[in-house]
Amino acid sequence: MNATDAVMFWDGVYAGRPAATDPRPNARLTEVVASLPPGDALDLGCGNGGDALWLAGQGWRVTAVDISAVALERLAALARAHELGDHVSTVRHDLQKSFPPGRFDLVCAHYLHTPFDLDRAVVLRSAAHALRPGGRLLVVDHGSTAPWSWNQDPGIRYPSPREVAAGIDLDAATWTVERAEAPRRVATGPDGRTAEVTDHVLLIRRGADTGEQHTKGEDHHA
Repeated sequence: MNATDAVMFWDGVYAGRPAATDPRPNARLTEVVASLPPGDALDLGCGNGGDALWLAGQGWRVTAVDISAVALERLAALARAHELGDHVSTVRHDLQKSFPPGRFDLVCAHYLHTPFDLDRAVVLRSAAHALRPGGRLLVVDHGSTAPWSWNQDPGIRYPSPREVAAGIDLDAATWTVERAEAPRRVATGPDGRTAEVTDHVLLIRRGADTGEQHTKGEDHHA
């Protein structure tokens, strides 16, 4: 499977769904970010755009990234409809091949899972290096399989938040793990079904720069 397959797959996923008119933000995002002052945010794998729109509504300037042009076109239209077009920029990236430039106060990656090749550790390391001092990387992964998930493999194993942090392999002198937990909640799927699911929540904060110009992974973007 190649990059063209990945684009066609995800465009098909979104084109096969009715366009969301009022997508909701992820629960862990609102929980973590509500108390933070707004700044510049990067939303990796923005999907239907609920997170980007919520952040923009809170005063954040959001760069929303996805591999699917269908998802991005729908999000851009929603941002304009909600009069948030000045706060939301949509950019298409295949994160296996490229990473958006810039520096951010928040980078969020919710359920950044794919059946295609993606070196998540490299992507998330690039995300951590894209933070300004004091900025946070929020990674929320599946910790269980929801009935509506595209991946119903019964043998799938979900790495713990601590395992994800270890894989990113950041310098503890600069980056601090503020939260690594596996809370449960009742979620609602695209078809309205509900189920109890587990989230793997990892929150990493970048401290003051140490003056080191070239640290592990900083010049290699996924």
